[in-house]
Amino acid sequence: MAFEVTKDTIIGDILDHDETTAEYFTAMGMHCLYCPASRGETLEEACMVHGVDAEQLAKTINEHING
Repeated sequence: MAFEVTKDTIIGDILDHDETTAEYFTAMGMHCLYCPASRGETLEEACMVHGVDAEQLAKTINEHING
């Protein structure tokens, strides 16, 4: 079964599944990826703070993870 990222996926779960996804978070200005607060946020919460479309980022990350 493929790993699927949605706007409700916890960032820590995404990073645990595929650490190479970190580049997408740092590109949007999220630089503290491994601190407890950011790892516990949903993708949607992080995107709201950084002005990024959560649905589009989920799609991009899914394409990266699942090829």
